[in-house]
Amino acid sequence: MAPKTTNLAIVFADISGSTKLYEALGDAVARAKCAETIAAIINVVKQHNGTVIKTIGDEVMSTFLSAEEAANACCAMHEAMAEVNENIEDGTVIAIRIGMHFGPAIMEGGDVFGDAVNLAARMAAQSKANQIITTLSTIEKLTPVLRAGTRFIDHAPIKGKQEVIDIYEIIWQEEDMTRMATGMLAGKPTPEVKLRLRYNDQDVQISKKRSSVVLGRSKDCDLPINEKLASRQHVRIELRRDKFFIIDQSTNGTHVRIDNGEDAFLRREEMPLNGNGQISLGKSFNENPTEVVRFTHETS
Repeated sequence: MAPKTTNLAIVFADISGSTKLYEALGDAVARAKCAETIAAIINVVKQHNGTVIKTIGDEVMSTFLSAEEAANACCAMHEAMAEVNENIEDGTVIAIRIGMHFGPAIMEGGDVFGDAVNLAARMAAQSKANQIITTLSTIEKLTPVLRAGTRFIDHAPIKGKQEVIDIYEIIWQEEDMTRMATGMLAGKPTPEVKLRLRYNDQDVQISKKRSSVVLGRSKDCDLPINEKLASRQHVRIELRRDKFFIIDQSTNGTHVRIDNGEDAFLRREEMPLNGNGQISLGKSFNENPTEVVRFTHETS
């Protein structure tokens, strides 16, 4: 069978300064923490519908079907480091650096090859701790919401070619990066944002510990909804950079009503969830739906 060529987002994520970690923590602790970090990255890849291609030392290579899914996964990988760093006693912080690119790649024997892979690896080499580095062509495939959280970094020649590419950074934690740049990290910590979903006697909370949930008719969903018009996995709600987004992935669409605001209808689209309100899967609010999910913002 001939190798298959397809458009994919290629992501390389690796532990920044792992050699220094072994010096600071000792071999046993550093090895355990690096393994925990790799496991956390792999878990995020799976949560965002990605495929782990391979691990190379302290680096994980993965693929995603869209640039959007890859970008969200990259942000979640960085956020997952907070839990990895919880129990390190001497103040050493484990950080990762990430490079990604979306483009045509050759799939063969469970591995991926081609220019897209080479460019993604180049982006990873350009990346520093706590960064996500990518190409302009990848940025252009993101939704306006994610594109708004990016910034131009540099022009860089492509090895072996006459071309020059524009390199961009995806800002995954904008407020923290701004405070770091101005030397204000010692200021008051930013309150953690949470979104509480209530449906009948069920109560689910989205936070940094649980950054996404799926609602739908299937009993396997995080919040199963007893609505005939709902798809099995109807809608996903995610936390990204301290903001919540609702992403419709259904046949009949999702209706959102913001308190003291206008109703919105999504079909294969997404929108930010601002304030408090209600969600109806497949049935408009004009039809007086009974299977309604209530959402409220909270801070701690």
